[in-house]
Amino acid sequence: MIDDETTSKDRFFQQLAELSDAMIAAHGKDFSMGALVLAARFIAEREARAQAGAEAEGTPSTAHAGSA
Repeated sequence: MIDDETTSKDRFFQQLAELSDAMIAAHGKDFSMGALVLAARFIAEREARAQAGAEAEGTPSTAHAGSA
């Protein structure tokens, strides 16, 4: 039996596939890949900034890498 988390993740992957297809159709494969890479970089940097800010304040960070 598929659990709720797996179903949710599958829905997000479907949405990413549909978004990628739309971006490719509108602007090409390079744009689509670049946009997705930039999104991943934004997520990674946001977590790093949150951790650095928490360390500067002397409090533990609530950002968890690899929580997927």
